[in-house]
Amino acid sequence: MDYESTRKLLESVHQEHLLKYYDELSEQSKEKLLKQINNVDFSVLKLVENHQTATKKGKLEPLGAVTLDQIKEKETEFRTTGVNAIKNTKVGAVLLAGGQGTRLGLDKPKGMLNVGVNKTLYLFEQLINNIMDVVNETGTYIPLYIMTSDKNNEDTVNFFEEQNYFGYDKDYIKFFVQEMAPSCDYNGKLYMEAKDTLSLSPNGNGGWFSSLIKAGLIKDINERGVEWLNVFSVDNVLQRIADPVFVGATINAGCVCGSKVVRKAAPEERVGVLCLEDGKPSIVEYYEMTDEIINSRNENGELLYNFGVTLNYLFKVDKLIDIMNKNMPLHIVEKKIPYINENGELVKPESPNGYKFETLVLDMIHLMDNCLSFEIDRKKEFAPIKNRTGVDSLDSARELMKYNNIEF
Repeated sequence: MDYESTRKLLESVHQEHLLKYYDELSEQSKEKLLKQINNVDFSVLKLVENHQTATKKGKLEPLGAVTLDQIKEKETEFRTTGVNAIKNTKVGAVLLAGGQGTRLGLDKPKGMLNVGVNKTLYLFEQLINNIMDVVNETGTYIPLYIMTSDKNNEDTVNFFEEQNYFGYDKDYIKFFVQEMAPSCDYNGKLYMEAKDTLSLSPNGNGGWFSSLIKAGLIKDINERGVEWLNVFSVDNVLQRIADPVFVGATINAGCVCGSKVVRKAAPEERVGVLCLEDGKPSIVEYYEMTDEIINSRNENGELLYNFGVTLNYLFKVDKLIDIMNKNMPLHIVEKKIPYINENGELVKPESPNGYKFETLVLDMIHLMDNCLSFEIDRKKEFAPIKNRTGVDSLDSARELMKYNNIEF
C-alpha cells in the first residue's frame, strides 16, 4: 500500500485524480486513502465502459406457492421438522441492518427507530421480541448475525450493548460490516467524498454472504453446526424469524432455499415477484414486468404472477458456499452521489450524476436449483417501514402492530 505502487495502479486504470490531494494530507489520512484505493475492485468499471445499465431477463414463467390453506393443513408436520432443526442448532439468522433511518427523519441506524406510541419500543427490540418467540418455543437460542455498514456499525454495536441485547443471549449475536463498492461519474471516473476518502456505498443486499465470509464468521457457523440461514431485512417490524413452520416446509420439500411471499394486493403493486426464469427460480422486479405479465391470469381469474417477495429468505449454507465460487451478477445503478469538485468542495447533487454498483439477493435466488415459495398473511407478517407516512410507513406499521395485539 505504498504511494508509488498505488500511483502506478491508478495510472493503469486512468484514475490518477484520486491522489490529487495526497500531499496535503496527514500521515494517517494518507494511509487511509491508500488502503481504500487498494481495496477497490476496478473491474466493475467495465460495466460503465460497456454501458451495461440493465440486465436482460430470460424466459419468465409463473411460480406458484404453498398457500396459506395448504400450510394450515400440514402445519404440525412442518413445525415438527422445523423445531427439530432449530433444537439441533441447524438454523441461524442474518439481519440486514446496514441502512440509516434518513427517510424517516432519523440520523441513526434504522433499527434504532422508536416504533412505540405509549412506550419506547425500538425496531431492533421488536425484531428480537419476534425471534424470542421461537427461542421460547424451542428452548434454543438462534445464532444471529447482524450486518451493519461502515457508517452505522459503531452506533449499532453500542446500542445493542446499552440495551443489554434486548434480553437476547449475547453469545449468540455476532456483528459484521458489509463490504463497500465505489461510485463513479458517467465516464467511469471514481468520485471522492473528501480529500482523503473515496465515495463508497454498501455493495447491495446480495453482498451479505461474501461480507459474512470476509468477516470470518463462516468459522462460527461451521462450529455451531448451522446448515440453514434465514436472511431478513431490518424494516419489517412483524416478520417471523427462524419460523419453524417455514423452515420445516422448506426442508420437507427438499428445496435448497425458501422465500416468504405475500399475495399481491393489486396487479400493479410495486413488489418483486417470485417466478421462474429459464426454468430456475428468480425474482422479477415490478419495473421489469410488462403490462401483459402484470395482468395475466389463470382460468380461475387469479393473477399468474401473484406472489411478492418480502425479503425473508432461507438458504442452505452449503449451496451459498457453492455460489460464492460463481460470479454474482453486478448491477449498475444511477444515483445522486455527493462528491468533491475540482476545488475540493463538497457538492450534493439534486439529480443523478453517476453510478453505484450492487449485487442483489434476487441473483442469489436465481443461482439456486430450486426455491420454495411460502405464502404468509400480510396482516400478520408484513409491515415494512420505508416511508414517514402513507403506504409502507410507520403509521401503517403501527396499525398492523395494533391488529396483532403488540403493546407499543
